[in-house]
Amino acid sequence: MIADILGWLASSIMGLIQSAGHIGVFILMSLESANIPIPSEIIMPFSGFLVSKGVFSFWPIVVIGALGNLFGSIVSYLFASFIVRNRHRIYFLKVFISDSFLEKATVFFNKYGSVSVFFSRMLPIVRTFISLPAGLGKMNLVKFCSLTFVGSLIWSSILAYLGKVLGDNWTVLEQYFRQFDVVILAVIILIGIYWLNRHFGGKIKKNSAES
Repeated sequence: MIADILGWLASSIMGLIQSAGHIGVFILMSLESANIPIPSEIIMPFSGFLVSKGVFSFWPIVVIGALGNLFGSIVSYLFASFIVRNRHRIYFLKVFISDSFLEKATVFFNKYGSVSVFFSRMLPIVRTFISLPAGLGKMNLVKFCSLTFVGSLIWSSILAYLGKVLGDNWTVLEQYFRQFDVVILAVIILIGIYWLNRHFGGKIKKNSAES
């Protein structure tokens, strides 16, 4: 089932790039950075493969991929900022995004934002969602955009180059990165469980003791 879904997704990505060209690459890379898990590990290697066939030129398609990532990241960042401003109107958000959480997020991104945003652009899965915590942590938007573009440019160039070099064999990259995705996802789930336990565990124990 999962293999069928991934196969359909890969075919859809390649079909859009072949039909829409540079615009297709921009749209797909924008969606990936706007919290929609469309893998750049398919988008850019396939684009690199098309470079080897003379369909695209290397640097223009790399820059377009990075600009797509930047656009989607800004959308995600602004969405997170909107949530922060309106969280008190929605109980669910008020519970999960408390003042103390936002204060910690702000401190973290003021201290480690440059490193986390830059390097996350080169990590599968993390790169798709990093804009949300950056927006919640009120990271400086100009710095966020600069680091996002540079990190995305490096990532896009690496993937496109590998696709160009591998040519018809570019699909081996998808299998490799899929295994890497599983590891990253497992780490994120463990971190999420730890955070939920730390965030809500104390409150549950306190309420139990009071009752």
